Amino acid sequence: MNTRISILALVLLMLSACSPSEPPAPTVADQAEPVTVQSPAPTEQETTAASPAQFEVHAAEVAQAMMEQGQELFEQNCIACHQADGSGMNGVFPPLSNSDYLKEDRARVISIALQGKSGPITVNGVAYDSVMPNLAYLSNEDIALTLTYVFNSWGNTEGVVTEREVAVQREAAGLPEDIAEGERHPGRAETEMAFEGAPLALTGEETAAMISTDGPPMSVEEFQHGTKLFFERCAGCHGVLRKGATGKPLTTDITRPKGTEYLKALINYGSPAGMPNWGTSGELTQDDVDILARYLQHPAPIPPEFGMPQMKETWKVFVAPEDRPAVPQHDYDVSNMFSVTLRDSGEVAIIDGDSKDILSIVKTGYAVHISRPSASGRYMYVIGRDALVDMIDLYMDPPSKVAEIRIGLEARSVETSKYPGYEDKYVIAGAYWPPQYVIMDGDTLEPIKVVSTRGMTVDTQEFHPEPRVAAIVASHEHPEFIVNIKETGVIKLVNYEDPANLKETTIGAARYLHDGGWDSTKRYFLTAANQSDKIAVVDSRDQKLVALIDAEKTPHPGRGANFIDPEYGPVWVTSGLGNSNINVIATDPVDHPEHAWRLSGYLKVKAEDRFLSRATRILPTSG
Repeated sequence: MNTRISILALVLLMLSACSPSEPPAPTVADQAEPVTVQSPAPTEQETTAASPAQFEVHAAEVAQAMMEQGQELFEQNCIACHQADGSGMNGVFPPLSNSDYLKEDRARVISIALQGKSGPITVNGVAYDSVMPNLAYLSNEDIALTLTYVFNSWGNTEGVVTEREVAVQREAAGLPEDIAEGERHPGRAETEMAFEGAPLALTGEETAAMISTDGPPMSVEEFQHGTKLFFERCAGCHGVLRKGATGKPLTTDITRPKGTEYLKALINYGSPAGMPNWGTSGELTQDDVDILARYLQHPAPIPPEFGMPQMKETWKVFVAPEDRPAVPQHDYDVSNMFSVTLRDSGEVAIIDGDSKDILSIVKTGYAVHISRPSASGRYMYVIGRDALVDMIDLYMDPPSKVAEIRIGLEARSVETSKYPGYEDKYVIAGAYWPPQYVIMDGDTLEPIKVVSTRGMTVDTQEFHPEPRVAAIVASHEHPEFIVNIKETGVIKLVNYEDPANLKETTIGAARYLHDGGWDSTKRYFLTAANQSDKIAVVDSRDQKLVALIDAEKTPHPGRGANFIDPEYGPVWVTSGLGNSNINVIATDPVDHPEHAWRLSGYLKVKAEDRFLSRATRILPTSG
């Protein structure tokens, strides 16, 4: 009989002989010492009939089954990095065979299996600095079986890991047992994936192949495919230039020392920091993973800039302002129409709010991100991820497109002027690539001014080459647009009184600004810096930051919602991305100054209602 099976069998046999009763659950403090597992207690009849030799055979069978199940789980989840013989990869992934790291702290090993690990460690005297993804999506039983296999293979003799040990560490880490149940990527909610990992509209064909002799060999076709994969799966977090955004930088000074095998393992299995397991989820084939791992070791291809000449080439006016109807050409209420994104077909549906009739389906850019009504309510401005802005006249029968323009290669936001005297005079759109915003004529979309957003980060004061434009709202207090610059964490108050001599007020907030909306008075703009777990409050009248509020994890408000709380007065709420938190912030500095701009509390919705964090809003604000 195999030696390791014999040891396990002996452990099981001794425990069965000692007591058929269930042992107490180990505490966190107990985990430093190996804890043995209890085999199924024999019945009284079995106790009478069975001989010690039969007990030994039974224990050996149980131990053999545990090792076989553990080996199967190891091969599914661990073998790519740690290898079939537990030797790891020299200088990249640490060995598990005869590992002093395994023997030093049993609880630590179980915790790492649940939470993952990144950063430097030393194993058998050798330093490693790599990433291990979490296995929290496995059941406690499966983790226990996997670690039991590891703890009793390749010279290790650390005994049995029980489900209870894993459960204790899971509870200590605050991890639910049904983590990301039903999700494609273990540990990542679909809402979070949709936000952070949304594919870009850029393609490999728009960029030049940057194949260098310093990276691993690639054909031009492979490089273009790698570019396409990166823009579809990775650029939303890591940035088009790979300088890092909500994800870490992936520049060649980082990726080349790691090597192809390390990168393949990372892409396959994900990371404890939240990177999806693109390979094991089936999202990417193994050929895709190999191409992407090699692609990341070459310089990032830089997409072309997109300035005024390129914009004017795309600018079209289908119906001139003087040829448009003066009054609605139908009996529907223009103030009660919806613009609904038909994402993958590149269209929006204009729907009557009273009858629910579909009035028209209008061809637009790809995956419209924002539909924004004009101040008058006559026009609907929409922008696709491909940065195509379309202007739809709701007076026409059916509502139809009257102008369009492309303001970049990738974009998310559009807004119209709303200050009295300037209603709908100007339109602004913000791009992800190139990082810039564009001011246009409100009647025709003719481009007037292009402004780059590249600049210094608010915290470290370092230059960022790719700070994307996120939410844009129109001030009701001044002739200004309020523009969120995502990666640098600054908010621009853009005065449009004289676009030729444009004035900006720059407000430092927090990095990774995204969306936001007005309080009930439309004076204060509350906006989420979601990866910083902050809510910034801007006084649009006094043109300054009045608060930077610590929020529960990853606030993601859309426009947010306002209602009256009996204790705190007017409050504004935001949901959280990929979690069940609803943040509640008091917004009345006049009658409730003791509560104003404080997180008055937060609510938790049930796990099955996590979809609330994607789109649901209660009592949405207008404007």
